[in-house]
Amino acid sequence: MAFSIRSPAFAHGASIPARYTCDGENVSPPLEWGDIPPEAESLALIVDDPDAPLFTWVHWLVYDMPADRTALPENVPPQEVLDDGTRQGTTSFRRIGYGGPCPPGRRPHRYHFRLYALDTAPDLPPGAKKRALTAILQSHLLATAETMGAYARR
Repeated sequence: MAFSIRSPAFAHGASIPARYTCDGENVSPPLEWGDIPPEAESLALIVDDPDAPLFTWVHWLVYDMPADRTALPENVPPQEVLDDGTRQGTTSFRRIGYGGPCPPGRRPHRYHFRLYALDTAPDLPPGAKKRALTAILQSHLLATAETMGAYARR
């Protein structure tokens, strides 16, 4: 099988439940993955909205996850470093941790959940921004897995 990611909360391409958005509790959805490349040293996650006006909006940055980790639970706390050393970065909301979908207007937006397997543990401090993480991805990426959900405000 190939490196993959999914959420038990919504199917690929389906609507993200309001619980995980600004219209609900704004907690992170549960995510699960498998078939991590055996040579992976760490994992990273970027959740973004390419349909946002002006630029791609970053909703969540997670990096330095142990390569043997196979999930993130629902409602990951918005702290810089989790108990296992996993770090979270600064989003477009200018905060650490998950920020749920909150698209302007009524048009649905797509939210990409991309998981990256890396051949190194990034030497990034907590609170790093997407640009710093993507610079590391360019030379240390082993594999990418993706799922996508959509959301429109009512």
